[in-house]
This record gives sequence, structure tokens and C-alpha cells, in this order.
Amino acid sequence: MINGIYAATLSLLNDDLGLDINKTISHAEKVIDNGCHGVVFFGSTGQSQLISLTDKINLINNLSSSNYKDKFIIGTGLNSLGDTISLMKISKSIGFNKFLIMPPAYYKYHDEEVFNFYSNIIKIVVDCNIILYNFEKLSGYKFSEDLVYKLVENFPNQIVGVKDSSFNLFEKLKIENFSLLPGSETKLLKGLQLGCTGIITATTNATASLAREVYDNFQKKKDFNSDKKLCDVRLVFEKFNLVSGLHTFFAKKNKIYKNMLPPLRILSNIEESELFKGLELLDFKEINMVS
Repeated sequence: MINGIYAATLSLLNDDLGLDINKTISHAEKVIDNGCHGVVFFGSTGQSQLISLTDKINLINNLSSSNYKDKFIIGTGLNSLGDTISLMKISKSIGFNKFLIMPPAYYKYHDEEVFNFYSNIIKIVVDCNIILYNFEKLSGYKFSEDLVYKLVENFPNQIVGVKDSSFNLFEKLKIENFSLLPGSETKLLKGLQLGCTGIITATTNATASLAREVYDNFQKKKDFNSDKKLCDVRLVFEKFNLVSGLHTFFAKKNKIYKNMLPPLRILSNIEESELFKGLELLDFKEINMVS
């Protein structure tokens, strides 16, 4: 089971827009230090579709030296079935077995084709744990309840959870020993009350300690006073592109976060001012993640 607060961690880039391996790992480690139970590399927040396969492999090859390696999940962020399988094989060869996998973007397809996509992955990479990534906004496809049940029935040892960023599953699915992880802090408390196991979100890069407080208080049956602030902070970030907003937030203290792969960019001066004004009204402080 995958339980707790997970961040879809950021990818930090050099001025030449190549992936800075050490600082990307350092950022992820500090997110965990701030309260997250773990992180996912190369989710949509990590610019996954824009980063080269070479950079992804280089980072994965360096992850095993981290003291936090047991807290890492690998997002494949690839449309190609062959590249997805290759990246999984490389990850497994150095000890990483948990993967966040979204169906390919661009093409139109339905449940049958998605079942075939995951079946072909599992046929080659049998020993793996896959978290389904349900995000219609990015892939163009939204998982149905029926398909999730079918995948779990056919591959109970491989299909172990779902990150639900389309929010059509987390209130309905009831599967034993299955991780349900909504993709927003605004769904954390409600999800826990319904039996979800935690969250995987973009903004826990910034809200890790606050989200962890809500999670821990739920487990201890304490008050949920922190939940409103957690949700309000998320809603401020949601006024903008989340990836751009987060990079802008951290760039206030370290300019390396300004580097993003086109067509992504940091927020404009007007947007930046609006972001920090909104956070200031909530008494939400800046965080300096890497030096």
C-alpha cells in the first residue's frame, strides 16, 4: 500500500535547460524533510513529457545513492510503449519498482485500448507496482470505474493504486489493499474520510508540512484546523499553471527554479505579484529548497 503525503516533485534545470541531477534530487529530499512521506519523479509537475529520455535515465541512475530511495516513485511520462518499458527495466535494475503511469496523450481511445496498453507493459515487466494516473486534462482520457476494477482483477499484483486528478474515482472505488490518491490537497481530508490512503499533488512541494499535519491529525483523530489553510493555499496556486506557479514560488529565493522547458515559463510579473499577495494574505511563507 502507498499511504501518506506524496509530492509530484519538480525537475530543476541548468541554464542550458539540461536536467540538474543533483539539485533535482536535493529538492525531492528536502520536500520529504518538510513532511512528505515520499515523492514521484517525472510526473506532470516534473515536466515529464518535455524532459529527454537520456536525462530521465541519468537521474534514475543517481537515485539509488540517496538515503531516501525507498520513498521514491518513478513516473514514466512517456507516450511510447517501448520507451516506457525500457525506463521501467532500467529503474528495476537499480531497485525501483513503483511507477506512476499515464496512458499516452494525443490519440483518442477508450477503455479497451487502455487495458491493452497496461497489459502490454505488464507482459514484459511482470514484477512491478503500477499506480494508474487518471488525468483527463493531460492525456485526453478519463479512467472509468469499470476499467480500474478490470485491471485490478486481471493484474492484482501489479496494479496497486490510482492517482485521481480527474476526481471521478476517489469517492466511488472500493478495492481492498488498493491505494487511492487524489491529486489535490482540497480532496485530502474528504478522501481520508472515505478510505483513501493519501494524496499525490503538485503543491505539496510547497505545502508538505501543512498537508502532513492534516494527515497526521486525521490518523490521531485530532482536530482538522489546518485543513482550511491547506485548501486555501492550493486554491491560490490553482489560479495559475501549477508548474509555473511553483517554479515562480521557489525562484523567489533561488533563481535556478526560473529555468523551465518551453513551452512552459515562470509567471509574469503581474501574475507573480498576485500569487505572492494571495499567499501573504494566508500567512503562507516562502520556502528556500535548494542552494
